[in-house]
Amino acid sequence: MSLDQSQISLTFPDGNARSYAAGITAAEVAGDISTSLAKKAISATVNGAHYDLQWPIERDAEIAIHTMADDVQALELIRHDLAHIMARAVQELWPEVKVTIGPVIQNGWYYDFDRSEPFTPEDLGTIEAKMKEIINARDPVRTEVWERTRAIEHYASNGEPYKVELIEAIPGDEPLRMYWHGHWQDLCRGPHLQHTGQVPADAFKLMSIAGAYWRGDSSRQQLQRIYGVAFKNREGLKAHLTFLEEAAKRDHRKLGREMELFHFQEEAPGMVFWHPDGWTIYRVLEDYMRRKLTAAGYREIRTPQVVDRKLWEASGHWDKYRENMYITEIDEEHANEKRVNALKPMNCPCHVQIFNQGIKSYRDLPLRLAEFGSCHRYEAHGALHGLMRVRGFTQDDAHIFCTEDQIEQECGKFIGLLSDIYRDTGFASFDIKLSTRPEVRVGSDEVWDKAEAALEQAILSVRNDYEVDPGEGAFYGPKLDFKLTDAIGREWQCGTFQADFNLPERLDATYIGEDGAKHRPVMLHRAILGSFERFIGILIENYAGKLPLWLAPRQVVVASIVSEADPYVHEVVAQLRAAGLRAEADVRNEKINYKVREHSVGKVPVILACGAREVAERTVSVRRLGDKETAVTNLAEIVPALAHEALPPDLA
Repeated sequence: MSLDQSQISLTFPDGNARSYAAGITAAEVAGDISTSLAKKAISATVNGAHYDLQWPIERDAEIAIHTMADDVQALELIRHDLAHIMARAVQELWPEVKVTIGPVIQNGWYYDFDRSEPFTPEDLGTIEAKMKEIINARDPVRTEVWERTRAIEHYASNGEPYKVELIEAIPGDEPLRMYWHGHWQDLCRGPHLQHTGQVPADAFKLMSIAGAYWRGDSSRQQLQRIYGVAFKNREGLKAHLTFLEEAAKRDHRKLGREMELFHFQEEAPGMVFWHPDGWTIYRVLEDYMRRKLTAAGYREIRTPQVVDRKLWEASGHWDKYRENMYITEIDEEHANEKRVNALKPMNCPCHVQIFNQGIKSYRDLPLRLAEFGSCHRYEAHGALHGLMRVRGFTQDDAHIFCTEDQIEQECGKFIGLLSDIYRDTGFASFDIKLSTRPEVRVGSDEVWDKAEAALEQAILSVRNDYEVDPGEGAFYGPKLDFKLTDAIGREWQCGTFQADFNLPERLDATYIGEDGAKHRPVMLHRAILGSFERFIGILIENYAGKLPLWLAPRQVVVASIVSEADPYVHEVVAQLRAAGLRAEADVRNEKINYKVREHSVGKVPVILACGAREVAERTVSVRRLGDKETAVTNLAEIVPALAHEALPPDLA
């Protein structure tokens, strides 16, 4: 600390230090450095903490003043200020509206309002215009610290009951920070920008309106939530809106309807009704995965879908997952009692039961048990999202029972297998995150040290880059998560690899070691696709429905140009099917352009057209999905060429 308690020393990033009066603000420091910096400054970092320019600095510190160009947190500030500016705009337009909360989220923010009349899409344009007025007014942003009683009295007298409730729910009795954007005021921790004009007026957009219950409680008031997005500049907003347009085109729910792959209905929410073409994709993917697992030394098993609650209690899942499990009760006549069963939400406890049958030796390890296990988990109706979030799903699940010394080797083999499968399905790169021991966990530090080191070494054996997420491992062991990046840059967490020391203990799994004594195996939970449903949804969106030939449900359509070519069309289809291709004939009395357009919408990869000339020359006109040009090819050449192209990657 400085010798003079009224003076503090502030050290800048270049190592220089200056002395100031205690209580000086970062805004005043910026003004002392230069007038231009004072105008451009948006926030500061003080001893590693993000600071509002108006907050007083009371003791010696390292300080950095940030501008819009160099502040990594500038976007959060912009979005946070826009939440306040939007709430102010709404209350200026409709003074009777009550405000609640407005947090920053990915790419933007939202704010929840209590209004008797519903907002309309047209209202969003009106609100945007008012927000731009507020931004262009360059109203100052200021902050004060209030005692709680004063804040409660203020909001109560202004008819803002939600703010009163929020304050009363905040633990402790520390004073509260209040912010003003111009005349409009809100309860907020900050930090914020210096004035409304620092928000780029051409880099935000209000996107949508949704319902939301106050504090997430369905028994409370239903509010209206307005979502917005914001970026540093107009180009960032334009790129995001273009991305959203592309994502909308790729939406697997839309493509699923157009390609007639699957549907959902209210009689079975969150459960997939697979249509023939959708089920073909599923079967082809499942067959491919089965071959890959068999080649990698896995032994496929099948376990029951309905299991007595006693097993779930023993495994610990009853306490942790009870609210997400589907429960059935059956009168057992022979036992004169009700048996409480659950549809399995995961496969792990059942796999331990298979391991426990008979005596296992260290020579049997590692034992790799795989199951395409059908599971059910209750998800809130509002959380369901096509194939991406369902209640009934099938995991490409497997569990490896091994010794502690085998963890690294098994992890390395798994990463290799996962890499092959992701590459085969169109994902050349993926990221790995290593989650280490949480504060509350089972197992000794020695075992955790060994497990974490084994996973880390396994990663390093195949690549050098990975992310560490300290403390985010499961309570039973460290884990790896694998994230794919799709064609438009979105990340999807699919694969996982988890070391478990807990479940073998709880379910009394043992093997006989070299010393003749019983030992606990380590149980490695692993999945590559995650679930077939979600992965197929990801594939559809990654390829925009234009699946590679081996995965496409309808690989080839042979269409007649004239009715005289119909017999030849059927002959071509027969040859293609004999070569192993999924081929169909289209001999409807429609123009060829209509047929091509319809099958292109259905994302058929190859369309072969046959007219009088093709019949005479025993050729076909080949049209590839996405190509405008056609090529005439000899029938004897195209059939084997397509058959080879359509082979799954592991068989090619």
